[in-house]
Amino acid sequence: MVEKRRRNVMLRFRVTPEEKEMISQKMAAVGTSNMAAYLRKMAIDGMIVNLDLPELRELLSLLRRSSNNLNQLTRRVHETGRVYDADLEEIKQNYDKLWEMAGKVLSSLAAL
Repeated sequence: MVEKRRRNVMLRFRVTPEEKEMISQKMAAVGTSNMAAYLRKMAIDGMIVNLDLPELRELLSLLRRSSNNLNQLTRRVHETGRVYDADLEEIKQNYDKLWEMAGKVLSSLAAL
């Protein structure tokens, strides 16, 4: 049997207008508008990490495209028995982009 949490103890504290604005900005940065949930999470866990990074989405997109290109090249090699320099150059360029984007993602994560 799962016991329901009953939040029947109220905690109250005062902040300056500047502190309230800072709290509001941090809430907006993590994409929440529920102040009670935000403050509870911060009080219990100490921090909230928002990993919604556009760089990470771009990296995943590049990975998918590179994977598809590699699969197509593999099929072509199996069918023809040949590897073309242009195909290898395209794959090299895709992997260079992947490494560049991976560096950006790591930089973004390090900034957290």
